[in-house]
Parts: sequence; structure tokens; C-alpha cells
Amino acid sequence: MARVRFPMLLCVALLSAGAAQAANVPEDRGALATVSGVYSVTFNLSIASTLPAGTTITCRAQIAPYQGLNLLNPQLVAIPVGTAAGLAAVTGSMATCAAEIPFAWTVTSPQGGVMLSYEIDAVSGSGSAPLLVRRSAQQNIGAAFPASGGSARLSLNLTF
Repeated sequence: MARVRFPMLLCVALLSAGAAQAANVPEDRGALATVSGVYSVTFNLSIASTLPAGTTITCRAQIAPYQGLNLLNPQLVAIPVGTAAGLAAVTGSMATCAAEIPFAWTVTSPQGGVMLSYEIDAVSGSGSAPLLVRRSAQQNIGAAFPASGGSARLSLNLTF
């Protein structure tokens, strides 16, 4: 009987804590804020191994505002996304690729900043069809919003 009580007590405690937290969550998260600017993302690539002749390296960056996670009051909200792509300039075993992402959004909180995701692809053009030779990607890199209407420079040094 004691084994049955413990899980039930745990469930009751968790539900009580969730209800207490939900009571403290306001219906309106506050005034909306307008944010705008440009993110300049530069990828500095150290190419670890030789790529086939005629390989092209591209970079894509994407940002979206981080608005937090509220499990007690989930709402389906369209999240704006900004995306840009660039073509790398290769010099020996180094490559630089840049992407500029302009944005203008209305968000519930500018304190959250943005979440950056990127993808870098090396594609060989030799042969009858393009072939993906190498890929590097990462998601959910946090960054602050620049001053309103300003720009933020993000530089990532990667081994590719």
C-alpha cells in the first residue's frame, strides 16, 4: 500500500505546484515590443581536409526571436524567421562566408534575444549532378538583439 501512495502523492504535489505557478502567470504577457536591425554573420572556416576540385562552399543562417517556453499556457503563435545565404571565398585551407539577415519584428519580449541556426555545405560540381561533400550545422545559438535599428556582428570560427 505504501508503494501506491508515493506515486499518488508525487502526482498531487506536482499538480499543486503547477496550479500555483499557473495562478502567477498573467494572461497578458505585457506590451509588445518592436525590434529591428541587421545581423551580419561571418563564418571563418578552417578546412580540415582537401575538398575535390570545383567544390563550392555555401553558408545559410537563420534567426528567430526567442520567446521562452510556457508549458502551462501554450499558445500557437507564428514565429517570424529571418534567413540569408552566402557563398564562401576560399583561400588555401581557409574560407570565409558571410550572410546578412535584416529583420523587423513585433515580439512579446526583447530580453530573450534571438536563436541562430546555421548550415554550411560543400558541394562538388564535378560529374553529372552536384554532390554534397561535407556539411556542418548547429541550432539554437543565443544572441542579444542589437540596439533598435542597429546591427550586430556575429563571427563564428569553425573547423570544416
